[in-house]
Amino acid sequence: MLTLTSNPKNVSQVEPFVEGLFEQYQISPDLYGNILISVTEAVNNAITHGNALDESKQVCIKCQKKKDLLAIQVIDQGQGFDYDNLPDPTAPENLLKIGGRGVFLMKQLSDEVEFIDEGRVVEIRFAL
Repeated sequence: MLTLTSNPKNVSQVEPFVEGLFEQYQISPDLYGNILISVTEAVNNAITHGNALDESKQVCIKCQKKKDLLAIQVIDQGQGFDYDNLPDPTAPENLLKIGGRGVFLMKQLSDEVEFIDEGRVVEIRFAL
């Protein structure tokens, strides 16, 4: 488990955390980029959008391995969000916008993404 304050500089702690998971669980190097990008996006969203950069609030990253599945939860202390009505980043009107691709990337790079507790928890799953 890793707990971070909601400062964007703390996103840099995601990479060593993910590296530790690979060592601990002997995960195939082929999954490294997908897991790193997905978790980084989730943490960035939790800090920026979930906790609104409020450094008194924390983001927690938890990991669980079950047989051939790695589940990573990113938990924030924000208000939650309407994850069913996100703008489509591939729509022509959104192609040139900066940002707005985090959830899309998580869904493309993982096997499953689930939002829990009104979006305060995102669980990203990877088949191993």
